[in-house]
Amino acid sequence: MTFSSKTRQLLSVAAMSLMLASCQEDLLNPVPNDRISTATFWKTESDALLAANAAYSYLTGLSIFALDGITDIGHTNQVFNVNAFIESGTHDASNSRINDEWVNAYAGIATVNDFLENVDKVATTNSALIERLKAEMRFLRAFHYVNLAGLYGGVPIVTKTLTTDEAKQLKRDEVQKVWDFVTSELTAVASVLPTTYPATDKGRITRGAALSLLARASLYSGQYQQAATAASEVMKLGYSLYPQYGKLFSYAAENNPEVILDRQYISSAGLSHNIFAHMGPYSQKTANNTFVPTKKLADAFTMANGLPITDPASGFDPRNPNKNRDPRLGFTMFLSGDPLPSGVAFRPEPNSGTADAIGNTYLATTTGYVLKKYINPEDFATPAVSGINIILIRYAEVLLTYAEAKIELNQIDQSVYDAINLVRNGRQDVKLPSVPTDLSQAQLREIVRHERMVELAFEGLRLFDIRRWKTAEKMMPGNVYGMTWVDNNELKTVQVQAFERVFNPNRDYLWPIPQKELDLNKELTQNPGW
Repeated sequence: MTFSSKTRQLLSVAAMSLMLASCQEDLLNPVPNDRISTATFWKTESDALLAANAAYSYLTGLSIFALDGITDIGHTNQVFNVNAFIESGTHDASNSRINDEWVNAYAGIATVNDFLENVDKVATTNSALIERLKAEMRFLRAFHYVNLAGLYGGVPIVTKTLTTDEAKQLKRDEVQKVWDFVTSELTAVASVLPTTYPATDKGRITRGAALSLLARASLYSGQYQQAATAASEVMKLGYSLYPQYGKLFSYAAENNPEVILDRQYISSAGLSHNIFAHMGPYSQKTANNTFVPTKKLADAFTMANGLPITDPASGFDPRNPNKNRDPRLGFTMFLSGDPLPSGVAFRPEPNSGTADAIGNTYLATTTGYVLKKYINPEDFATPAVSGINIILIRYAEVLLTYAEAKIELNQIDQSVYDAINLVRNGRQDVKLPSVPTDLSQAQLREIVRHERMVELAFEGLRLFDIRRWKTAEKMMPGNVYGMTWVDNNELKTVQVQAFERVFNPNRDYLWPIPQKELDLNKELTQNPGW
């Protein structure tokens, strides 16, 4: 019997949990008949698939919204949320978000290591399957290390199952060693992984995913030639932009040719998440608006003619701020007057008298903006049970990675302009003017950074970007602002009350190593300033 990849992921979570719970049993004891044990597991191809699928469950999911929600383009909507402490600079090494990112990554790494140590016990003549699964697992491990290095800097590189004593003696590896490990792993697996899978296996790791992650990691670590080369290889594999940005994050667009890697879900099989309840407008069955876009993000979208709204020649009308804008503005966030999944209009103005009005409740948006990506009408009936896949890598990012790497290398040619312009006007519903061809390196650098900000908003990349560019100390500090609206013929701009962002450049370019880890392992050292 063949199961889809989504169903296998669901089955594997329970299977691996039971298996790991019993792996330390005394061999003199009889094999228990109420759980999976190593005495009965690692026998068949099915066991190998189930174990591999368990590792997929540690892929990033809704945490991408938190990572963007603590940057300049997002805001943690409730001040008592642990993410708000990071945003305001009042967090420390005991913050649960900082701990959870570390714990999830190393749990995923441990699952991969367990797989790699045991999968060769499986009796099969299908060696190609086993080698492919090993490559998938090594990718997933590298994926975690990319995030760990970006968040914490140097971390322990763990490639085997550890005893308790070994775990207590781990030391941090230098961050460049982590990047080198990621490069080695992704380069090795890219040659093993297939470029595509049949429909029953959609969501598994491909060669394109390995090369795309290599391009991302290389960009993060400043290895620009490697980033450009990896991205160019992806550009030869047949990916393309989905023709409608406005539908890219809908159920209808799942598994489209722009998606290179996503976290797969299926609510009908019990593998779901609560994105609608987590991020949707409050009026939609009291959704939480957990992280909301800011004025900084809204204002970053240019006019449809390509000019910034601050340009006197742009045609921007502050009394009608959403008219003639880059269409991605309205595709990224709900704007005043937009129809909501329930059929009512979104009216967040403080004087609107609606459930979504700023100040109506602490759960309503504090900026007047709400994320539209992933908020689908199909989830309105059951907002806490969504099955929409969460995109982790897509082709537009690869194009911008290629362009940025070439710009940083000062290897500016037509291919750089082509990559940027494809993102700007390569879709049916996004037709911004092409970038002029006589720009300097500095001008192109600002353009590609701007495109990453607006094209990839709330896709989990902004925090890593402003850290590696060393611009966070300029982008982050200060008050948080929201929409501008007309009140008694007077323009007013929302300022989030009693909240100020703080960013200490001597400390905040890295998160602290979680305090729990320091308490368990005295060999770990803390990051500067913590």
